Amino acid sequence: MTIHKLYRHIGVPVDLAHREKLGKALATATDLAKCYGARVTLVAVTGPLPGEAAHSPKEFSAKLEAFAAELAEESGVEVDAQTEVIGDPVADLDKALDSQFHELGVDLVVMASHVPGFREYIFHSNAGFLASHTDLSVFVVRG
Repeated sequence: MTIHKLYRHIGVPVDLAHREKLGKALATATDLAKCYGARVTLVAVTGPLPGEAAHSPKEFSAKLEAFAAELAEESGVEVDAQTEVIGDPVADLDKALDSQFHELGVDLVVMASHVPGFREYIFHSNAGFLASHTDLSVFVVRG
């Protein structure tokens, strides 16, 4: 029996300032990667100025690379890292993620989300925005 390679490249958006909230989404992504023989790319967006996760884009990228290596070691799956530096990560995050996933050739995005609350009635959730505005398949995992 041949396993159909439904997915070859899985993308996972990562917020390095909140790594502890990514567990279920990362486990889902790596389990799917094992099932389909796919690779995983962690994609993170940062700005040019110091932020919560790092003092510079170079440090941010190094932290993301280390996180990807740690996940690869734990899961036994090929895991890459891609950092995108943009002028305003808060305003342009969704578009930057969508652009990066297309540029990388990702065919599935596995994305962490949280239980909707009052904030989502006023502001959109990143997972909801991406799922409804991209032509890629998006698997939203509640944390």
